[in-house]
Amino acid sequence: MADSTHQSDRILSAAGKSLALQRDGGVHRRASIGRGSAELKTQHWKKKLGRILIAFGAIWTTAVVAGLIIDGIGFTGIMLTLFAAVIAVGLLANYPKIKVPKRADLKKGDAKAMVARTELWLEAQRPALPPPAVQIVDQLGVQLDALGLQLQSIDQNDPAVNEVRELVGEYIPETIENYRKIPAHLRGEDHAGKTADERVTESLGKLSGEIDRVTRRLAEGALDDLAIKSRYLDYRFGGAEALEDLRK
Repeated sequence: MADSTHQSDRILSAAGKSLALQRDGGVHRRASIGRGSAELKTQHWKKKLGRILIAFGAIWTTAVVAGLIIDGIGFTGIMLTLFAAVIAVGLLANYPKIKVPKRADLKKGDAKAMVARTELWLEAQRPALPPPAVQIVDQLGVQLDALGLQLQSIDQNDPAVNEVRELVGEYIPETIENYRKIPAHLRGEDHAGKTADERVTESLGKLSGEIDRVTRRLAEGALDDLAIKSRYLDYRFGGAEALEDLRK
């Protein structure tokens, strides 16, 4: 009994390590580009772990019940139970894989969901992009996180939200998909003065700058409110000099 308990602990430990490895993106994959995609992955891994625990519990419960009915399952029964647990843990730790959103689904849902799905989609595109473009995609993840937080406090019917949906849900994926349509061996060849690698990097850089512009514009109101509050606090607690400054 002690041996079987020890084996079950080892199985659960192995499952935990497998899930942790997948959570970190595997040995040859990079981490999430933003909090949105990271949260989607975390939700996926939690569901996996739940399935593993359910399957593990069902297998051992079946073994215990069978042992009580036939007065013990013996060494062979214990080994079969361990084998079934290993197979179940191995399968459930690796499947199902997290589903990468389709381009048509990127704009669906609220702003937070849109940002998270776009980040996850962008991560899946990185292997096909040239290194300079990959760096910009990683930067886009940080920018999308900041933009997503701002959009949560804005009316979803606000024109700014529609602008963001067009920018994030159309222009970015369209640029990458157009690049991916070009055969890999032609992407480094000069065409009309630039290579496809250079053009996709340049285009993503422009889109990154546009996201930064939108983010700053959306933040103007909050920055103004903070400045007014700060000046009031200077007046309230800063003395006569602050009062003169407030009157200017």
